[in-house]
Amino acid sequence: MTNNHINYIELKANDLEQIKKFYSTCFGWSFTDYGPTYVAFSDSGLQGGFEKTDTEIINGALVVLYHENLEQIKTKIIEFKGTISKDIFSFPGGKRFHFTDPSGNKLAIWSE
Repeated sequence: MTNNHINYIELKANDLEQIKKFYSTCFGWSFTDYGPTYVAFSDSGLQGGFEKTDTEIINGALVVLYHENLEQIKTKIIEFKGTISKDIFSFPGGKRFHFTDPSGNKLAIWSE
């Protein structure tokens, strides 16, 4: 562990089974259940977890993932009920797009 570095990300989810299926299928993440309201994830580059909530999810953080083939992962996200909120665009250093997962968390994926 390193002081002042991001160590863990915690997100909310309305349906833990659906969110596990989405991230395991689209990105190959692994999960460990900690009771009925929390699941931790790994194999993501950074460890974190999803907390079950019944309220509307408003996510103030933009978590950015990496994938070498943006078109391929974009297709998979759509197939598993994710929504593209900002299509692929260029920025200094690469390209990326933004999406919303099935529980409403907003994330981005970039590539060189």
